[in-house]
Amino acid sequence: MTRKLFGTDGVRGTANVYPMTTETVLKIGAAAGRYFRNDGSNGHRVVIGKDTRLSGYMFENALTAGLTSTGMNVLLLGPIPTPAVGLLTTSMRADVGIMISASHNPHHDNGIKFFGPDGFKLSDEAEAEIEALVASDLEPEKANNIGRAKRIDDGRFRYAERIKTTLPQGMRLDGLKVVIDCANGAGYKVAPEVLWELGATVIPVGVTPNGYNINAGCGSTSIMSAAETIVSHGADVGICLDGDADRVMILDENGKVADGDQIMALMAARWAESDRLKGDTLVATVMSNLGLERYLAGKGLNLLRTGVGDRYVVEAMRSGGFNLGGEQSGHIVMTDYATTGDGLLAGLQFLAAMIETGQKASALTTSFETVPQMLKNVRYGLGTDPMGAAAVKAVIADAETKLVGKGRLLIRKSGTEPLVRVMAECEDADLLARVVDGIVAEVERAV
Repeated sequence: MTRKLFGTDGVRGTANVYPMTTETVLKIGAAAGRYFRNDGSNGHRVVIGKDTRLSGYMFENALTAGLTSTGMNVLLLGPIPTPAVGLLTTSMRADVGIMISASHNPHHDNGIKFFGPDGFKLSDEAEAEIEALVASDLEPEKANNIGRAKRIDDGRFRYAERIKTTLPQGMRLDGLKVVIDCANGAGYKVAPEVLWELGATVIPVGVTPNGYNINAGCGSTSIMSAAETIVSHGADVGICLDGDADRVMILDENGKVADGDQIMALMAARWAESDRLKGDTLVATVMSNLGLERYLAGKGLNLLRTGVGDRYVVEAMRSGGFNLGGEQSGHIVMTDYATTGDGLLAGLQFLAAMIETGQKASALTTSFETVPQMLKNVRYGLGTDPMGAAAVKAVIADAETKLVGKGRLLIRKSGTEPLVRVMAECEDADLLARVVDGIVAEVERAV
């Protein structure tokens, strides 16, 4: 079944532009309600969280209207990290969890992510069935079967208590000075609270959301502010979350950033040493650096690659029985603790590594030498297909020939934005630049 609404991570788009309109979101809520309340009883419930975007109020109301119209009972969590929604879906015995967020995107975008009753993101097949229901004529419930809505005020505290238990028993963060950048997003309250309660000296950045400043000059996609704060305060480490706090970048004491590949390399090696890495395998996407693959191979460990999207990483982890995976972009998935990527959880595990090894952050964020990698994006108009142009196909084929035995090439359409992403890796930096720039130029001409 062809999907039009759902991308690699739920539904996403510009607020008040299809598909992120109140009318469509109401239909999505009703369709999800019909899908999960499939026995007609009134005991079904859904938890809804959101980040700090202004449009979150609008979509929260639209989803609530759609869900309750089909008899679902709605529990509203307010601003809370995406991984907390996965956790609370299971702990509150809900049939479905929904997160209203566009993750690292700017404030004018928003999106909807779904979690099943097991706390894991829905499969492609389940999303396709919900999408089919959106396009159908859904009959609302009779008046006496309409669902209820209720505010849950302690959601973030439940999440905070759970995430603190992921540190080794008795471990405290006393003596560590930590910069935490919350991107003016969903983790702006809970992340500094957790670090402070664990004993760290906390220097918060990006904790004054106003509905418009989420991810704006802060967070995991804009680390300069956190880097400057680390240096000026003499901090030991920085933890930079994105807008919904499901991804992270770690900054060392010099303000130098380590991406998800370096974090995964550290965790995989440490877990393997303590016989915790199931199957001696790390699951990552095709975007992860070739240097990570070589590093793992040197330690006798495997790298299993998936398509782009943390949901596909988790699916591969579950099917193979693996417990560590993630993305270069900072989604780190540890299924021993959580059902999805969790930036704060990954940050805590990094702090635990600093304490247990006695090493500085800089020593733990450089596990391997990266192979030169270049990624460029080309925006295209909706309804166009630049990848279908003969000239684009020809320049891609030529690039693949040039990179044989020297590197690799990956070109794909983004699942969350109208972008063509052109990525290549090659030890020869000049060849790398020529290949990527040549493809980008041809795609731009096609656009």
